[in-house]
Amino acid sequence: MKLSQVIDELVEEKGLDRSVLGSIICEGMLVAYKKKYPELPISVEYNKKTDDIEVLIEKKVVQSVEDEELEISLRKAKAINEDVQLDDALLIPFEGSIGRIEILKAKQVIAQKIRAIEFGAIYNEFKPKEGTIIHGVIHKCERHGVTLKVGDAFAFLPKSLLIPGDKCIVGYSIRALLKEVLPEPRNENQLILDRASAEFLKKLFELEVPEIFEKLVEIKRIVRAPGYKSKIVVLSHDKNIDPVGTCVGVGGARIKPILKELGTEKIDIIAATSSLEQFIMDSLKPAEVNRVELLDDKNADVWVDEDQRSIAIGKMGQNIALASQLTGVQLHLVKNEGMTESELFEPDDENVNDESGNESEEE
Repeated sequence: MKLSQVIDELVEEKGLDRSVLGSIICEGMLVAYKKKYPELPISVEYNKKTDDIEVLIEKKVVQSVEDEELEISLRKAKAINEDVQLDDALLIPFEGSIGRIEILKAKQVIAQKIRAIEFGAIYNEFKPKEGTIIHGVIHKCERHGVTLKVGDAFAFLPKSLLIPGDKCIVGYSIRALLKEVLPEPRNENQLILDRASAEFLKKLFELEVPEIFEKLVEIKRIVRAPGYKSKIVVLSHDKNIDPVGTCVGVGGARIKPILKELGTEKIDIIAATSSLEQFIMDSLKPAEVNRVELLDDKNADVWVDEDQRSIAIGKMGQNIALASQLTGVQLHLVKNEGMTESELFEPDDENVNDESGNESEEE
């Protein structure tokens, strides 16, 4: 196969520039020759007319040759180029050969440089999309996560950033947040995806609720237990817009696509309020709260009927834990006046995202 055919195939397969590929091949060959002949002034060029690689060595034109490797006689030099003069530097074909080890090195260099160009192309294409929702098709299911095909590139969704309950079905299309775009792969992955963060939910709401995208409704705060429940606080900047109703949509039209994306995860949407007591009551949705008493800035007693107690606590205590994270207040469920029975739920600041959003469907 001619070199031009090899270049043509690489241009078509990799989508790379033809002249760049020619330079890469020459650079790889030069590394190979330099490995075997490190002291010689060798250069490598691609001759388009002959469709071949030319390996050249620079020799000094002298009257009498003392060093055959670095010098050429004026008579021989004139035969190559009649305009050459004494002490000129002349490039002539290099007759030395390289072996299997050097050829392998050339292939490695060429492959590395082609990969580097591909990495750069992927980085330039996807870096502007970092932090946005992208669509991908599941390509491979692995123990540590899921590989998705995104256009002509591959992206990795780590197991830790999957929603619990997410199913890995090859060929299935899903949406995810493009969390990070790396200049070059880390552990063979250059595009890192995320479905478990609050930011992913915020972006979903921006896609499904125009008023959020247009900032007429603002997501003030969001906390999330992926796969179980999320709580989102929303504020309307237009007195004619109901922030909760706007997020839910007529007949749930806006929330349903988000819930479908999340599987079994539920979302509680809460309207922002200046009353901390009311905020705490709303944060414990879907439980009905009778009364809230603030003990100080970081603690509050909450009274609920007995039949609302398990609802307020939630599965494995997650509902009240999310409410504590959302409000920044440690909540104590009180059964009877003056008697605290429930555990103390401390807010976990690491799980709070003031810039993300989530939506609501009550248990």
